[in-house]
Amino acid sequence: MTRIIMNGCNGRMGQCISGICKDDPDVTIVAGVDVFTGLTNEYPVFDDIAKCDVEADVVIDFSNAKAVDALLDYCAQKSLPVVLCSTGLSEEQLAHVEETSGKCAVLKSANMSVGINTLMKVLQMVAPVLAGAGFDIEIVEKHHNQKLDAPSGTALALADSIKDSLSEEYHDVYDRSQVRRKRDPHEIGISAVRGGTIVGDHDVIFAGQDEVITLSHSAYSRAIFGKGAVEAAKFLAGKGPGRYDMSDVIDAK
Repeated sequence: MTRIIMNGCNGRMGQCISGICKDDPDVTIVAGVDVFTGLTNEYPVFDDIAKCDVEADVVIDFSNAKAVDALLDYCAQKSLPVVLCSTGLSEEQLAHVEETSGKCAVLKSANMSVGINTLMKVLQMVAPVLAGAGFDIEIVEKHHNQKLDAPSGTALALADSIKDSLSEEYHDVYDRSQVRRKRDPHEIGISAVRGGTIVGDHDVIFAGQDEVITLSHSAYSRAIFGKGAVEAAKFLAGKGPGRYDMSDVIDAK
């Protein structure tokens, strides 16, 4: 059985994952970490990761960018694998992630959904064909009105998947409002919408001459991210130092 520390256990995703793990006989949450300790859980909760002294096989992190550095230091010190799901990390924190992966296994993904990660693989196949045929590429992402970062980490990851598959150099454009000029054929436009309780919608638009192809993914529940994180935790437990992502989890199926 995989023993999990849930970092950010009292947040929406932390509580979602707690419910998933309760119904999964192959995993158990042995401890939680959250600055807010006002909820009752079936496992001990610490207000600081450094105070957690419970033996575990892996950490799942759904906290926030401010908590990531302390988490990485903790996992490096204990050689404890970590599934890192927090988004909005700075360049310095991304460098910290790489450094930590030399001391313990780190699985970082902007989106834990199996569907999104499969979409990334599809984009790597179709983008060279359509870009080569002169199609413009745009990404529109929509999320709830409580989301802090924009564009979403998933939108950026989708754009990166496309760019990695293309022989010519493309670049992201987030805001065209300050520039009056025609669209650069080598740009990938990314637009962010925030409103209501939208869990997460991503549309990748390939717009050509007299035809448009749209590849879409819609999340109807946060449970898809929680299920992906739990599967990632099962995969990562017991792994040595290194960088992993959800494509490794999908390929291992």
